[in-house]
This record gives sequence, structure tokens and C-alpha cells, in this order.
Amino acid sequence: MSILLGALLTAWSAAQAAEISFPKTIAWSAYPTGTGGYSQAVAIGNILQRQYSTNLRVIPGRNDVSRLATLRAGRVHFSAGGSEAVYAQEGILNFASRIWGPQPVRVLLSNYSDSCSFTFATASDANINSVADLRGKRVTFVQGAPSLNNATAALLSYANLTWDDVTAVEVGGYNASIDAILNNRADAAGGACNSPPFLRVEASPRGLTFPELPHENTEGVERVRSRLPWYVPHIAVEGPTIPESGIEVFTSAYPLLVGMEYSDETIVYSMVKVMTEHFDQYKNNAPGANGWEMGRQKLDQAFVPYHPGAIRYFKEIGVWTEEAEALNQQNLFRQEVLKNAWDAFMPTAPEDYQAFQQAWLVARESALAAEGLITLGVGL
Repeated sequence: MSILLGALLTAWSAAQAAEISFPKTIAWSAYPTGTGGYSQAVAIGNILQRQYSTNLRVIPGRNDVSRLATLRAGRVHFSAGGSEAVYAQEGILNFASRIWGPQPVRVLLSNYSDSCSFTFATASDANINSVADLRGKRVTFVQGAPSLNNATAALLSYANLTWDDVTAVEVGGYNASIDAILNNRADAAGGACNSPPFLRVEASPRGLTFPELPHENTEGVERVRSRLPWYVPHIAVEGPTIPESGIEVFTSAYPLLVGMEYSDETIVYSMVKVMTEHFDQYKNNAPGANGWEMGRQKLDQAFVPYHPGAIRYFKEIGVWTEEAEALNQQNLFRQEVLKNAWDAFMPTAPEDYQAFQQAWLVARESALAAEGLITLGVGL
């Protein structure tokens, strides 16, 4: 290598590093220890530590509210969760309360892995080979986790079932839902296809079975997507007991890495840049980490707006399209409609919790419908 070339490469490396700026410690909230989201955060944290001398502190949150509460309070910079980011944007389910309401959530990156974000994991001895077979079975209901429970309801709708058609088993957290199957208190739980705790079910005397949701059932697919429009039909090829040919399920971004409207743009930009440019160094170090690949980002299919720091990087590498920008503007407008509806609702809002929630959902749905926007009102 010539001296000139070496100098140019050194200057280029220095310029690249100068664009990246982190505080000494970055904090994420994530699903509990042992889950795919937590494991991926640890793998990414190893890159930050080795390459940038930055510590990534991962704070496990046992439910949707706790993960986003730490983000809103500024205790963490970002949250690596699931559909709770959508529910917080919408101000629905556990976020349809006086202390929450619609939140200005912003996306950094989405993970679409070879696995799936959420499906039914069942005990083989319960003989559940299709969603219809869940009728009368024991299904876990995770307290404080509306995204999990609403996803369960949506997948049940594939077979025209509801929570009334199954026996709900209340558990205190995601890992507790796995324990309920192992202890024969439940027959089925929801989670990512490659979620590490499902290995415990596979290794148990009960065994593990993932019932498929065949995509040829177009009416079933439509019922699911009418409740969860950010879920798409998907072939999962990664997860315990899943054959090489894969299984037909649904998926969404999991984890979905989000900040808030007011998250620091430089830190957002730096995080997205590092996760993209060091992808090959961590993609095999945690289950599902390959889903962070830039080529898998569905920028023109998002339901939550992207943060300007992320968009800045996407533009730099030439992946931010006119379609992505148009959709992002639509998503920003949706959040504006929701905020205006909330601001108009609050001065005369009922004091009673249930009355407050019911009245807000009516006001919210009315405001969205007036603008021709999807309401997500089914079953809330």
C-alpha cells in the first residue's frame, strides 16, 4: 500500500468516525433477559463497546408499558420492542389512559428476520395443529402487555375465534407465559418463532408445535390484517421444530427500534449508521439478528414515522425513496390528527377510568374517520 493511499484511507476512517457520536453509555429498553430482542441488543452492544468505547445498557421491561415508560421518561435513549410502539402512537389499549394518550414515536430501524415476530407456540400434547384447534384450549393472557394480547386476538380471528372461545390464563410477564405451558397451566402462548424460551418448551415432555396459518385462506388473512395492518403474511424458516421449507405465519417488525420525536438526532443517526455498517459483525451473534439488514427494511410500508436522524442516513446511502417520503408524511399527519383529537378531548374528559377510555376511543375513531384514516377500532 502506498503512503498516499494509506493516508487517504486513514483520513477516510477518521471522517467516518467523526460522523458518529455517542455518549459514554447508551441505554435501550427491551424484552426480558433470554428473549430474542434482549439477545440482539447485547450483540449490538458488544460492537459499540469494541468499536466506539460506548456501553449499551439494556434495561429489560416485562411489559409494553414499562418498556415505553422508560423511553418517555428519558431513562433510556431507545426501545427495542414490538407492536407497543404502534399502540402508543395510537393511544389505544393500555395507552388509552389519562397519563398516556397518543405518543410521538419515531422509528430508527426495523427487524424482519427469517423467523416471525409473533405466532402461537403450543404444547404438542395439546394436539393443536391449526388455529381452529385452539377452541376451548388454555391460552396465556399477559398482564400489562396489550400488544401481545391484541396480537393473540388478531391471530385467533384467523379462525373466527375470540378470547371468549378459549380459556385465558393470566400470567405476569412473557417468560411467565412459557412457564405456564411447562407447568401445564396453559396450552399455548404467543411469541416470536425463534424466541429462545420456546427451546424450553421443545425440550420439555410436552413438546413444541407451531400451528400454521395458511395464506391461501384469504378471508382469514384479511381478518388478521384488518386488526393489525402492519402484520404481513410470511414464511418463517427459523425457530425450533420449523422445517427447512418453513411454515406459513404472519410477521411484523420485531424488534422495532424506536425513539421519540425529541430524541437526539445525532445519536439516532449514529445508532442507525453503526447498526447498518457493522451488520456483518453481529448478524450471527443472536437469534434473528439478521433481520436488521438494510435490504430488509420496509421503508415504504411503515405505519409509524421515521426519525429525521434515521432518514438522514437513509438518504446518504440512497435508500430513501419518494414512496418512503410520501408514506412518512402520511404517518406524520396521522400523528398530528391523533394529537389534535387528544388535545380537544382532554378538557371535558370523564374522570372515571373506564368512562375516560371509552369516550377517548370514540373521539379518536371519529377524528381518524373524518380524515379517511384507518381507525383500528375493532376489538379495542
